[in-house]
Amino acid sequence: MNDFREFLLFERSRQGKVGCPMPALDVPEVELESSLPEMTRAELDVFPEISEVEVVRHFTRLSQWNFGIDQGMYPLGSCTMKHNPRINEAMAALAGLANAHPLAEDSQVQGCLGVIHELQSYLCEITGLPYCSTQPAAGAHGEFTGILLIKALLDKRGSKRSIVIVPDSAHGTNPATASLCGFDVKEVKSDKHGRVDMEHLASMVNDQTAGMMITNPNTLGIFETNIAEIAEILHAKGALLYMDGANMNALVGKTRPGDMGVDVIHLNLHKTFSTPHGGGGPGSGPICCTEELAPFLPTPRVTKDGNDIYAWSNDFPDSIGKVHGWYGQFGVLVRALTWILTLGKEGLVRHTEHAVLNNNYLRKMLAPHFDIPYPAETLHETVFTDKRQQAHGVSTMDIAKSLLDYGFHPPTVYFPLVVPGALMVEPTETESRGELNRFARALMDISNRAASDPQSVTSAPHTTQIQRADETIAARQPILRWQPKTS
Repeated sequence: MNDFREFLLFERSRQGKVGCPMPALDVPEVELESSLPEMTRAELDVFPEISEVEVVRHFTRLSQWNFGIDQGMYPLGSCTMKHNPRINEAMAALAGLANAHPLAEDSQVQGCLGVIHELQSYLCEITGLPYCSTQPAAGAHGEFTGILLIKALLDKRGSKRSIVIVPDSAHGTNPATASLCGFDVKEVKSDKHGRVDMEHLASMVNDQTAGMMITNPNTLGIFETNIAEIAEILHAKGALLYMDGANMNALVGKTRPGDMGVDVIHLNLHKTFSTPHGGGGPGSGPICCTEELAPFLPTPRVTKDGNDIYAWSNDFPDSIGKVHGWYGQFGVLVRALTWILTLGKEGLVRHTEHAVLNNNYLRKMLAPHFDIPYPAETLHETVFTDKRQQAHGVSTMDIAKSLLDYGFHPPTVYFPLVVPGALMVEPTETESRGELNRFARALMDISNRAASDPQSVTSAPHTTQIQRADETIAARQPILRWQPKTS
């Protein structure tokens, strides 16, 4: 283990050091205190005095202690953290796209509008739903927008339906979204196979049901084989079906939600369409919907006339209005379109197949070592549990911490909540067989050590700069600011 301690810049500070000597002033000095008193202060708080080389080395060392997708596998189940091809970055950095001003006239940003229009057409084809808006800025934001469309349609009908049904394995954002949009949330149980319990669902749907939010494949990585029947049950009662598109990585090019009876879906461009979203952003959550819901899509919308001229239009009187300050996360839109055009139809299908193949390859290797709570086949991700390791006093958190010693970012832990001790693994399509083997061997070794030497696992990690911090204190009593020692 490296015992080197990285001192704070404040601690390295020495009086008189400078990072960048400034040239002598060659313009008249302005007295700010008297002319702009509200923008000045009498003195600075303690400020580090330090050289440029020390600053550069400090932040370089800190960056090397962090973990990123360019360093290794990020097997975060449900989050889909995969390699972002560098051509995506090159396209997003093109001056005409990166430097476009959101208030520019339509005639000055025809290329940008064309990117949005073309991307929307591809997303409609991929989902099997004819209308699209790229305005939502993240997955949960797309959920929110999709449920607002359903609410707007019901209001237009004069309906007072008040209930949205959510599976017990759903992302937490699903019930939060429904509640935020003014609906009451009812939970439908999973059956023994990890899918929606159809009998329970049928008993729940009535004339108060506004719709259902479903993820498919669901949060357990299991495909909802009864999805068409679910849609029929809802539609027969006048309710609508919203699909959380978080797991479209397992479906692109193979099957389309619109063909399953889905009315509206959001897509995570920052997951399925390549842009990693570590650190909380950037994200993009476009929605696609049926013709019936289309009048309520956000405005402004990109239109195209017979002369191939693009323009923003607000001429949609039933629209829910803006859901974003501008027009979406444009850089992520550029990356997604680049990814689609680079791969083409065959490449998209191949990526989906590899995502499913990689997951099942890992599942086969790890099944003898880790409990799998539901026997059903999985697509792009598998939920394991710590049930076997708990017999030796080793928990999911211990397994996750121990993985750090092998150079891997841990999988998603303790989610979904319907699985005690969950360890949710999604390798994605961008990992090689060699990397999958290395990851599997690490988990198998941890499982073996849990049985033979559990203390070596429960005390992990051993090789990282910081071992086990008190996460409760860190969350409730964080120290966010350096304070000088008082004599």
